Amino acid sequence: MGDTEAVQMDEEELEAFLQTGGTGVVSFAAGTDEPPHSIPVSYGYDAATEHFYFRFAAGPDSEKSELVGRPISFVTYDDGNGGWRSVIASGELDDVEEADIDSEIVQGMRRVDIPLVDIFDRPSREVSFRFFHLVPDELTSRKEVQAED
Repeated sequence: MGDTEAVQMDEEELEAFLQTGGTGVVSFAAGTDEPPHSIPVSYGYDAATEHFYFRFAAGPDSEKSELVGRPISFVTYDDGNGGWRSVIASGELDDVEEADIDSEIVQGMRRVDIPLVDIFDRPSREVSFRFFHLVPDELTSRKEVQAED
């Protein structure tokens, strides 16, 4: 097994990795004396605008509305045959429900495919969802490559 190193993906590799969507983890500060709160999410990625879209389960006791306007980080990764790859995006979430029907946000939602991942204790058709939007303030990517000798 050879040595490996991490390098940044180019734009084409980044778009191919993110495609139109997948799964990842959103993290946000829970408080000054508490560890960050992290939740698994399904996401869509619109390469035309470089925006992310998320589907969060929303129940009667859900605090997901509190995420709007707060700094978050989003991580998605893969450890496939070509080596590992990861993307980290940070910024603030917007609530898609508050977007104007003709807005860029709504147009972006039409271009993505947010997977429906069944992680709930009841059928997903019985779960209410809310959609959120992220325009990254920062977007970084890394991939594994074989180091040259």
